[in-house]
Amino acid sequence: MEKSGLKIQTLEDFDLKGRTVLFRPDINSPIDVKTKKIANTNRLEKAAPTLKALLEAGAKVALIAHQGDTLDYQNLIPLTEHAHILSVLTGAKVAYIDDVCGPAAISAVKALKEGEAIILGNLRYLSEEVTAFEKEVKLTPSQMQDTWLVRSLGPLVDLYVNDAFAAAHRNAPSMVAFQEFLPTAGGRQLVAEYSALSSVAATPLRPCIFVLGGGKISDAFGMMRNVLASGTADKILTTGITGLVMLLAQGVKLGAKTEKFLSDRDLTVFIEEAKSLLQEWGDSFLFPQDLAYEKEGKRAETTIQAFATTPAIQENLFLDIGEQTIQQYVEVIARAGTIFVNGPAGVYEDPRWEKGTQRIWKAIAKAPGFTVIGGGDSVSAAAKFTELKDFSYVCTAGGAMVRFLSGKKLPLIEAMEKAYERNLLEPIR
Repeated sequence: MEKSGLKIQTLEDFDLKGRTVLFRPDINSPIDVKTKKIANTNRLEKAAPTLKALLEAGAKVALIAHQGDTLDYQNLIPLTEHAHILSVLTGAKVAYIDDVCGPAAISAVKALKEGEAIILGNLRYLSEEVTAFEKEVKLTPSQMQDTWLVRSLGPLVDLYVNDAFAAAHRNAPSMVAFQEFLPTAGGRQLVAEYSALSSVAATPLRPCIFVLGGGKISDAFGMMRNVLASGTADKILTTGITGLVMLLAQGVKLGAKTEKFLSDRDLTVFIEEAKSLLQEWGDSFLFPQDLAYEKEGKRAETTIQAFATTPAIQENLFLDIGEQTIQQYVEVIARAGTIFVNGPAGVYEDPRWEKGTQRIWKAIAKAPGFTVIGGGDSVSAAAKFTELKDFSYVCTAGGAMVRFLSGKKLPLIEAMEKAYERNLLEPIR
């Protein structure tokens, strides 16, 4: 059956008792640089309901998941703590073995009893699961049948369950290959995440506003054209570096220091796209009217008009939005029917620059409209200043979310729907 527009089968479509299940969640978590401990358990909390349901149904569960990558090697650690946290969240023992799909992992999967679970070693230990492999080798899901992971684990299991919407943009064997030959189901989180983002993209309550900021502005610029052209967004409130680039596109002079900061990070390339967006949908944007900067070690604020004629102010970096902008945005948020937010308003980790993010996040948390927050940094900021339960939906996805709202097809969704359409998902009875 179809779940919220996603052609997929779920756990309810299968008799799970005594079946060996390969469960692929996304529990990749922020890691404290000093302690090497998990700093935020949001993704683990989101994965727990599916795992608990599998275990309570009498399944034998082997989990495969990743932590870190070659691009963030400092976060590439064993999944020992993940297993402990999932044990606490599910109330069931979740074991861990530091082997992905070798002889020890295979023996551990074969030894599972009903209602038992084990996390196999970090998937990113395998070259075929790292980002560089995906970009350079470019295998199709069918060709991935020959990868070590799939050859080793595929014959051991009866059912593949994917709950990793946050990694839905990844064309990796653990994400798209097992659907080629195994009965497949979507987990609780996958269905919920897809449904929440679908409601924002397709049937938002009006007015629908997007609050876009942060430092990774490729995410914002990846979404803006699509959500405006499709009519999804009625207004886009820009903050962070996104807001600065939109000001530059209007001809506002932010000063040599700010422009060099953006140029050194290749962010000025987005100015031409910003000009194009303004030309087509200028009335749909709101921009910062004032900005915060450092003066004698403390926070100071200036309006756009004031710093344009004050060279001394222009020699600063602008690290947050100001009070005037905050007030304007808070009023718009209070009247919105749907609010999607991605990216903090400033460098919120420093108390001097947290005001914009704190006030806007609190306004969204108490807004009467349907609220969705997405992206790792956005969720971390929300957890710092608000209660996550006050948002209608907290999305675990970052890159996948951006691609989804940009109108791009996700490899995981294609794999799940392909399996469904080919009628490979016959209930296990």
